[in-house]
Amino acid sequence: MVRTSERLTTVSLVLLSFNGVVGIDNGLGLTPPMGWRSWNLFGENVDQSLLTSIMDGMVARKRQVDGFPKSLCDLGYCDVGLDDNWQACGKGEDGYQYHDHLGQPIVNLDRFPNMKNMTDYAHGLGLTAGWYGNNCICSESKQPTDQMYEQDVRFLTEVFQFDAVKLDGCGKQLDLDKWSSLINASGRKVMIENCHWGNTVPNATWCPWNFFRTSGDVRAAYGSVVSNLQTTVQWAQKGLSKPGCWGYPDMLEVGCKHGPGGASDKGLSFVEARSHFGAWCIVSSPLTLSHDVNNDTIMDEVWPIISNTEAIAINQAWAGHSGSPFKEGPEIVTLPWGEEKGTPSWQFFYKPLPGAKVAVLMMNHADTTQTLSLDFQDIPGLPCQASCKLRDVWNHVDLGVIKEGHYEKSVESHDSVFLVLSAASADEKEEVVVV
Repeated sequence: MVRTSERLTTVSLVLLSFNGVVGIDNGLGLTPPMGWRSWNLFGENVDQSLLTSIMDGMVARKRQVDGFPKSLCDLGYCDVGLDDNWQACGKGEDGYQYHDHLGQPIVNLDRFPNMKNMTDYAHGLGLTAGWYGNNCICSESKQPTDQMYEQDVRFLTEVFQFDAVKLDGCGKQLDLDKWSSLINASGRKVMIENCHWGNTVPNATWCPWNFFRTSGDVRAAYGSVVSNLQTTVQWAQKGLSKPGCWGYPDMLEVGCKHGPGGASDKGLSFVEARSHFGAWCIVSSPLTLSHDVNNDTIMDEVWPIISNTEAIAINQAWAGHSGSPFKEGPEIVTLPWGEEKGTPSWQFFYKPLPGAKVAVLMMNHADTTQTLSLDFQDIPGLPCQASCKLRDVWNHVDLGVIKEGHYEKSVESHDSVFLVLSAASADEKEEVVVV
């Protein structure tokens, strides 16, 4: 067991209120979107049958929450998105890979014989369906025409009637203003994901999408998860990750292994997956599953994590700041598939919640068990400095009132402690020993 000293991060911690921005006006994404997309596990191995089977799995009530049968959609994961390889590569015209001379997208009918039937199937189950544009597989390297944008949006909104779209960064259709204005003009509300890997980002008056990638692709390795997590920090500190314009460090790798990343997709342990989920929750990231929801073994393993309604509630809450680190250890560790410069051996994140509460995630990035110590006075915006009530989010238990203004816990490698803190009332000033 290792006990480390601690230091405050040097960044300024300011709680910023949501202000409207000029951009997509579709009323969507006011809370972090939740759903499923195919890439992190299935990669290019997708077809219509797989997508419809996933849709069935999203509404199946095979497991319980608080004693009641619940589906993933019951918990909020109600969008099912296709992620590349729907296109007929090499079938395009006029030098394009998968667009004809009119600018229309050409679908691989062997894989997706009837897209409209697929979206109808989703809608019949009470789900929304997501498409994918500016594709990476056989990307369009020739400059796009206006007709290509127009026809892609017509097929998205009118012909296939999708409800969401992921716009990747591989081809030449990178004009997100054009995408969003055409989608808005269609009259159909479509959730827009900007997947430009942190290269196209919002400012104080511009965000023509509902959520934006802050990072490159995440892999199913703890170091990759932690590295991607760090890319959200500047957007929280600038107040630019907020309702309708969320920062997004990529899909969840919970339950995924041996995906398209090869050796870097070795998979996460239970505690690593739980820390991953908690981290995405506390920074208000969209929660996009990507595992096989019909694999009962995997679902049984990850269900306690992805069905944690307290963690989801923290993710969905908004009280002016999307969540960021406020304290970290001075020692640097090197994580496989992590940042070259290394990572602090531990980090504490916070997110203010409605009702004068604050969520705190204490993460142990080291490869050994550490005793992590939390001083209440260091938590930004916490209304209590001495007597505070603590709630353990992972174990769904009240830890009682702590009067010393300090809490510590032995935390194993890559595990985390997820807490909600609030002020104790006059009749709750009872000390409790926390184990």
